[in-house]
Formats: sequence, C-alpha cells, structure tokens
Amino acid sequence: MRVPVSWLKEHLELSDDVTTDALVDAFVRIGIEVEDVEPLGEVTGPLVIGRVVEIEELTEFKKPIRYCRVEVGDVDLDDPDDLDDADADADDTAAQESGEDDEDVDPSRPRTNGIVCGASNFAEGDLVVVALPGAVLPGDFTIAARKTYGRVSEGMICSAKELGLGEDHSGILVLPSGTASPGDDARDVLDLADTILELAPTPDRGYALSIRGLSRELACALDVPLGDPAKIEVPEAEGEAWPVHLEDPEGCRRFVLRRVTGLDAGAPTPWWMRRRLLLSGMRSISLAVDVTNYVMLELGHPLHAFDTGTIKGDLVVRRAKQGEKLTTLDDVERALDVDDVVIADDSGVISLAGTMGGAGTEIGSDSTDVLLEAAHWDPASISRTARRHKLFSEAAKRFERFTDPQLCAVAVERAARLLRQYGDGTIRPGRTDVGEVPAAQAITMPINLPDRIAGVRYERGVTVSRLTQIGCKVAVGSGDDGTALVTAVPPSWRSDLVQPADLVEEVLRLEGYDSIPSTLPPAPAGRGLTETQRRRRTVSRALAEDGYIEVLPFPFVAPSVWDAFGLPADDARRRGLTVRNPLEADKFQLATSLLPGLLETVQRNISRGFRDLALFHIGQVVLPAEGKAVAPDPGVGARPSDDEIAELEQSVPDQPQHVAVVLTGQRQRSGWWGSGDAATWADAVQAARTVAEAGGVELRAEAADLLPWHPGRCARLVVGDATVGHAGELHPKVVEALGLPKRTVAMELDLDAVPLRDARPAPSISPFPPVLLDVALVTDDGVASAELADTLRTGAGDLIEDVALFDIYTGEQVGEGKRSLAYKLRFRAPDRTLTVEEATQARDAAVAAAAERFGAVLRG
Repeated sequence: MRVPVSWLKEHLELSDDVTTDALVDAFVRIGIEVEDVEPLGEVTGPLVIGRVVEIEELTEFKKPIRYCRVEVGDVDLDDPDDLDDADADADDTAAQESGEDDEDVDPSRPRTNGIVCGASNFAEGDLVVVALPGAVLPGDFTIAARKTYGRVSEGMICSAKELGLGEDHSGILVLPSGTASPGDDARDVLDLADTILELAPTPDRGYALSIRGLSRELACALDVPLGDPAKIEVPEAEGEAWPVHLEDPEGCRRFVLRRVTGLDAGAPTPWWMRRRLLLSGMRSISLAVDVTNYVMLELGHPLHAFDTGTIKGDLVVRRAKQGEKLTTLDDVERALDVDDVVIADDSGVISLAGTMGGAGTEIGSDSTDVLLEAAHWDPASISRTARRHKLFSEAAKRFERFTDPQLCAVAVERAARLLRQYGDGTIRPGRTDVGEVPAAQAITMPINLPDRIAGVRYERGVTVSRLTQIGCKVAVGSGDDGTALVTAVPPSWRSDLVQPADLVEEVLRLEGYDSIPSTLPPAPAGRGLTETQRRRRTVSRALAEDGYIEVLPFPFVAPSVWDAFGLPADDARRRGLTVRNPLEADKFQLATSLLPGLLETVQRNISRGFRDLALFHIGQVVLPAEGKAVAPDPGVGARPSDDEIAELEQSVPDQPQHVAVVLTGQRQRSGWWGSGDAATWADAVQAARTVAEAGGVELRAEAADLLPWHPGRCARLVVGDATVGHAGELHPKVVEALGLPKRTVAMELDLDAVPLRDARPAPSISPFPPVLLDVALVTDDGVASAELADTLRTGAGDLIEDVALFDIYTGEQVGEGKRSLAYKLRFRAPDRTLTVEEATQARDAAVAAAAERFGAVLRG
C-alpha cells in the first residue's frame, strides 16, 4: 500500500523532530514491512502554475499537436533574477515571430509563454503546471526553450508522472479552478516535499490497509495521541434510504445505504483529495468515484456508489443463481458461480459483492442521484470470488482480510458529507441499515502471561496499557487461586484476536521484539550422528564418487504420472496422500516413489540440451496404509493428552527413506580417448550394489517384472530374504510417454529396509595366491545369469572367493533357445596355498550343482 507521509502525520500529534526515518523504524519495529521509501522527485528551477490562454491546433502533423499560449504570472522582463538567458532568448524569438518589438512590450503585464504540447485533456482557461526553461524535473530532465513542430516551445506543461506524483501519464495534470493563481510556485501548491511509503502489512491485519489503521499503529509505536478519522457523529436513521432484503446473512452480516441527490455531475474533485489519490496510486475519475476511493483509503472500508436512476425495485443480497451473468465495470461479461455473493434488483444481478460493481449501475458523467453502499461481507466468500474471477480489486483485497463492521454507517456518512461539501449534493433523510454482526468474545488470560512467554519482567501496567492502546476494552480481576487476570474485549476491527496467545503477541510486538533477550539454551552433550545418518551420508558420498550428481526434485506428484508409468488401478503406489493446499494445482499428492521427481528433473535437463545424465536423490516417500486411524484435531487451547498424542502418532503414515538413480545417454563419455559407453540396465544394478556396499550388506539381483521397468531388463534387489528395490531399463512406453531418451535406466531402493550392521567385521585378507579358472555353461535362454552365478557359488563351497560373468554368447554353436554364459571363478584358501587340483574339484562341484538345478552343460 502506498501512503503519503503527510497524510499519516495529519492524524498524529507529532513533534517537528520526528522524521520519515523515525516513522519507517517504528513500522518495522511493530511488524509492518516497509518495502520502499520514495521521496517525491526533486524539482529545481522555475516551476509555476500557469493558465492556458489560447490553444492552436497544429493539423499538419501525423499526431495531434497543440501550440498553447500559457499565462505564467507577472514577470518583470527587465529583472535579470526573474528571467534567465534561455527565457530571454525565447521571448526575443517569440516577439520576432509575432511582429512585436521590445519597445511594444508592457513590462508589467502578465507574461505568456508559447508551449508545444501533445496532450489534449485540457482546455483554454485550465490551470496547469508549467516547467519553464531552466527547470530540472525528476530523472534529471532539463527543460530548455527549443524550436519544434515549427514553433518555439518556451517550457513544458507537465503530467503527474513527470512531476513524480504518480504513474499516470495519460494526460496533463489539470488543477481545479481556484486552487492557485498563475505564477504561484508549483512546488508549494503540489507539496513536492512529501515522501511516499510502500508498506506491506501481514494478511491478518486488514485494518492496516488504511490511513486510520496505520496511524493507530504509529500512535501505539511512538506513544503519541491519535486523531481517529472515524470519530464523526452519525445521526440516527430517519427511515430507509432504499429497501434492502438480506437473503444471505452468512455472506453479508450488515448492509448500509445512504442517498445523495442533486449532485453537481461536473463538480471537480478538490485538489487536496486528487493529490492524495495520485500519491496512493489511484487515478482521479469523477467526484463521486474519487470520494468512495478516498474514504476507502482513509478508513479502510470500501464503498460502492450506484446511479440511483438505474436501480429497478428493491435491492436483494443473495448468492448468484445458476446461469446468471454480469458485465462488470471493466466491461467484461462474467459467468457467475452459485457461491458468488451478489447484489440484485428486479432486473437481475447489478453488482459482484465486495469485488466489483456492474456496468449497468455505474456512476456516469451525468449522474446526479447517488446511492452509497457499505457492507460487511464474509471474507472467505470474497476471497473465493476474487480468485475465481481473477478480480483482485482494492475492495476485494480489504474485504477478504476482514473490515470493521462498525464502520459501515460511518463510511457512508463520511462519503455523503464530502459529496455535499464539494458536489453541492443533498443528503436525503433516512439510512438503510440491515443485518447484525455478533459482538467480539472476551479473552481472559493471566496478566503476567506476556512476561512468562517472553522471559522478560515488564513494568507494571504494560499489559493493560498496550491492550488499551490497540482498542481493547480491558478489565482486571483475579482468579479463584488469587492469580491476577486481565479480560480484554477486542475492538471491532481486530478479528485476528481470538485467544490469549494473540493478546500476548500484541504486548510483545508493541513493547518491541528487540527487548526480548536472545539467550540460547545450553546444548546437551551430543553423541554424534546416528547409524542411520551415517549410512545416508556414506551412501550419498559413494554415489557422488561414482559420478552421480545429487538433485532435490519437487516432493509432490500429479496422479497422471502413474498413468504414464502404466501402473494398474490397484497399484499401491497410486494411493498417495492428498495435499489440501498444494503449491501446484495439478501436483497434489505426496510422492510414494522418488522416480517421478527424478524423471521430471531429467526432462528439464533434456529440454536444456543435457542428454548424458547420472542423477541421484535420497529422500523420504509417504506410504499411506489402509486402516490407519484418522488424525484427531486436539486444538491449541491446551497440551494434547497422552491418548491424543498416541492417536496422532498412529495416524502418521510410514515415511521410509529411499534412494534412487536415473541414467541417460553415455555412462562413459566419448572423446579423444575413444568411444563412450551407453548407460545400460547393468549400470542401474551396479548403482544398487554401490549403495549396498556403502551400507555394509550383500545384495543380490534377480530377474523381475515390475512397471515402469522393461519386463526383460528388470532386476529385483534382494538383501537377505527381503526385496528392497528394483533396477533396470525403463519400459519403452514409459520412456515415450514421458519424452525421455531411449533406453533410460533407473534404480530405486528402500534404504530403511536394508538392515543396519551393528558391528562391521574387519575384512579378512588372505596372504596366499588365488587360483583363477574359467567356466562356460550352456543353458536355456530363460535362466537368469545372476541365479546361475549364485548356484555356482553355492556349489563351489568355501574355497570360492568370487564369481563374475564376463561373456554371453548366442548362436548356431549352442543351438536355438540356448545361450552360453562364461564366468571367471576365483578360488583361494585362507590358510594355505591352494593347489590346482583342489580348485578343479571345487569348480567341478559348482558345475554339477548348475547342471542339477538348471540342466547346464559345459560348452565344448
């Protein structure tokens, strides 16, 4: 919110030594963010008020150009202090063009300057702001007399933006008649010594989106008296201004109308009001509209003005009906939702309540009969309507944060009196005031609760004085045990005060958070990282050393990703928990697998030209189990009971820690050293072995079939007797659906399912040499190489040290449906040098076990 400092100071009794910096510090101290401090642009040199005397339209150019004679005040042409060299040269040129001699000029007559201008929103007789040659405008823009469009321009007629008064650059700044006289110093008239503060109050402080609310905050922070602009006498209603029926008391708690007739439709908005609107970032439109905007900024309660002549019958406040439409003030026809609160008459909907009025009842240039409306709308309804229709108006911004229901009558009375004062309107007797807002509930707390929470002993009476400052009605008493209690009834504009903690926050905030000591609690002696933490770091380091790059994908997924994975409808991975307020609307499930996030990261990298990727992520997944209890809501009034805590813990879903990797493109890149190696399913399995080795366990890979992996290139990862994950090449349809490179491989492993090794034995290293033997076995195509290797290891007995597959052959020599698997066998004895005969016997035993289980035969 943009706020002129001069407007804030108007309602505070401040000494002259209170600077803008002091106000900024006060706002920051009480928790209101100051985003920018913007002094009005400094103007040096001659800047005066001028009156347009004559306008000549220059029609020979492609765009509208006007040559204006502007009266800029009484200037003594002989006084060198009033006329610099540039002015003198320009006057000489103008005199030559008009045929006048210096001797013919009356030295005491009002001076007029010829100025070329492209704006057309002013007329002869209007008061404008003129920067004469020699003036320097904000942005270091120097004004000089120059010849342009065939005329000599002796200055510039300024817009509000050029003067630093706002962003409006649509036309020249035209001042109301009587504001000043030609020749007056425009700096004094415009008060260019002001400063604009850009403030961002927290969303729970809707009252701070007004001069009234901000002034009250400063009054509390600086301990100075406040002149409340809402303290005006509101007369008793003498009948109704217009009949109103509240059919939706939940959407609208109170509705107030005040009627003003005989309004001068052409009456200008007074300059002081226009100036404040400009500095607050609002464009001046007409007196009636400007008044409603001004009261909204001043009091914080939005108003709406109807052209009374366009209303047909009684007004009705209700929810929209199916199929109803409304053309709003921005000339957009909107299909209304049945949840929208609207104002309607006999002709249908005429206003989208609390958000934007309808074009059919808009105040026009000839409107003389105005119906002013102020209402207290349900914040949640207005918030939903604003987001549904993408109409984030200034009114909706305030209503969705809660407005003071007691200000409805005050706001319409203030606006009506301004229209009477400046528009010669007549306030009709009567005021419609329907609906009722329940009173705020009293809050009771120990009077020393702020002291206990902050750990500070405040002076006696601080709690009562601070709560009184913010508008609470405070009473002090004692409890049954003699404890001093304070009971506070929050003011009507503070809907955020509902519990003792809120009152404590107000006391601490106004006393200053900086007064609370920053004392760190003593840290207990640590025992270092847990075994689980150590393993996680070891695994992460091992994968990084193996060439993988760690990433942190988005933790939420869209249900559509499981369709791309080809998962069946009953797959447990589809049963993700739903997030009520997701960061992205389509990704509202907690991830049950790390692969969707990793693959999305791969997609992003592929789109940016990176195709050789080796990524990994270690993180938690959420696995909701059927039959889990629904989490209770214990409230915040007291500590939850042991039973409630137990229910909460039981309702928490399992959140195991997984590790996953994805590889695309080349695992070993090509270069001058030779061709690279493409990533295959074996690299994914090896990544799992790297994780297992870092965790100190042995891992087996067995053939498996699980989406999203390719059924013929998928391995089940087994530790002991438990399946802990899967690895392999992704299914071609999954790759195509996600737009991934062909033969993308991935691995995901449940790290928590891998048992922790309490004591890792030191490796036993034999000092004796090994015996190396090779064996090639012919088996059916369906025999998994890993299972055959396990059989060889088991059959060879204790002397076998390692079994490694080094060749696979298929062809005519082994027969159709067969393949040859060649293994390197390494034998070693721990206590002696192994003989070749012993190694050969062990090898033969291994081959016999393979023949018995799989029908394998030695390849000739």
